[in-house]
Parts: sequence; C-alpha cells; structure tokens
Amino acid sequence: MTKHMPDIACQPHHGPQGKLNWVGMSGIELPILIQQGLDKDNIVTLSSQAQAYVDLNDPQSKGIHMSRLYLHLDQMASQEPLSSNRVKAILEAFINSHQGLSTQAFVEFKFDYYERRNSLLSDNSGWKHYPATIRGEMRQGQYSCELSIEVPYSSTCPCSAALSRQLIQEAFEKQFSGAEMDYQTVFEWLGTPEGICATPHSQRSYAQVKVKISESDDLALSVIINQIENALQTPVQAVVKREDEQEFARLNATNLMFCEDASRRLQNAFENNAEYLDFWIRVNHLESLHPHDAVAVVTKGIENGYIDDPNLMDPM
Repeated sequence: MTKHMPDIACQPHHGPQGKLNWVGMSGIELPILIQQGLDKDNIVTLSSQAQAYVDLNDPQSKGIHMSRLYLHLDQMASQEPLSSNRVKAILEAFINSHQGLSTQAFVEFKFDYYERRNSLLSDNSGWKHYPATIRGEMRQGQYSCELSIEVPYSSTCPCSAALSRQLIQEAFEKQFSGAEMDYQTVFEWLGTPEGICATPHSQRSYAQVKVKISESDDLALSVIINQIENALQTPVQAVVKREDEQEFARLNATNLMFCEDASRRLQNAFENNAEYLDFWIRVNHLESLHPHDAVAVVTKGIENGYIDDPNLMDPM
C-alpha cells in the first residue's frame, strides 16, 4: 500500500509574492565525461562541482522542483561527453521540466583537467593540471556557452634582463680592460660565476582565459591550451632532464615578457580565431621581485562583450 505523503510545494503560496532571478543548487558533486586530448574517442570521467538554476517566473508558486534539476544533471552529464550542444540540451531539459514556472536556465561545471604533455627536448612526458569551467545559460530563448581554462607559464622580466646584461658588461670590462685576450680566455671566463654575475628575475605566471564558444559536439580543451602555450612560448614543465631545463632557460631568454606583452600575445592569438564569439583574458605574473602580482586584462574588441562584466578584474 502506497503511503500518502504531504507535498508542501504544491500547496497555495500565502506569503510575499514575487518573481525570482535564479533558484537552484550549488556545490553539486558530480562525475562528468570530458574529451581528453585531441582524440574524440579518448573520454575520461572527472569529478566536478556543479551549479544548476532556473528562474522562478510565477510569483504565486512556492518554488521550483530542485530534484528535477539534479536528476537531469545526473542523467545527462554522465551519459555523453560535455560539449556546447550537450550543455544546451541540459538547459532545455531544465526549462521543459518547469513548464509554467521557468523560462531561463543556468548550469556550470568546475573541474580539474589533466593532460600528458611532452617535455621540451627529452623523450619524456608528464601530467599537467589545468583548472577548467564550462558554463551555459539560456535567457529569453538565447543560448550562450563559455569555456574557461587556467594555464601556467614562466615570465622573465625584460627590465631585469637589461639590468643584468649591463652588470655582465661591467664585469667584462673590469676583467679585460686594457688586457690582451684571446677567444679561449673569454670563452672560459663566460663559463664562470664571474662571467654571468647577474640573472634576471622570472616567476611562475598564469593565463586565465574565458571564451564564448558556438554550438558544437566538440569540446577541445587541448586546442585552447595549445593556443595559449604556443603564443606564450614558455610553458611550465612536468618532467625535465638537463636538456629540457637548458631549453627552458633559452625560451625564457628569447621570450622576455611584461604582463602587457603576455596579454597582447594572447589577444593576437584569440582575435584572429573566428570560432570564438568572445573572449576575456587575464594574465597574472606572481612577481619574485615584489610581494604583489602584475596583472593585465584584455577582452575582444575592448569596447564590447566582457568589458561590461562586473567581475572583469576578478580571477576565475
């Protein structure tokens, strides 16, 4: 015999009435399917923290059906890999399950994306970690999807490099001024601590990139990571032998960057890519010289899109 249980949500609402922008859940622990690398058949299960919301359009309703949001997430995020099209289908399911109550929907998945990356020169590879977010929204029938990724790299200060070169020149002049010298003597001196008496400061840095993507069945996180690392040229390394460390030093010396330089490199890489409807880029140089960070932010077109975002200056 089925036990009758009260359903308070279906009873008349007698309190203050009003429409609500968003009602739902945050901090949902949920496994999701994500394409790893460039192989569409390489699908991995990752742990995520999700948020799910719909608007409450009926001022006389007590509330939404939160369990329906959870059940749609549970079914749809773990059956197929997440993509822009899959996120859109989830949002449409949210709204369809709240007929008469809701016309707008929002969903977000935060997760740690891992990928094996090759060392610079040696025949090695190791895992690198990239915090990522997929966010979708349906407002007044208009769908938008945003992909966010954080990529670490190294930045060496151009000013510090110039000052170091000056000290090396002064040390050379002090050592050899007025003296007879030959190639071998200079060559050996350059390999001593006195020969390289100053080094520029560098630091671990982070590029935080948000892109608005069009509707598609693909979600190539690897492509975006490659675009960022190729533009900056100094990706941090998971596994290094001596030849990798030496190549890393060479790359830093040939890619001296203020935060302004790094942000402009990324701006150029993403401005010329038609597949991104909009982008927001923030670079953070965690200064080794200062106790504060150097930061630059750029958006597509400067005058449009993300420039109006109140969270413009906030890290992801």
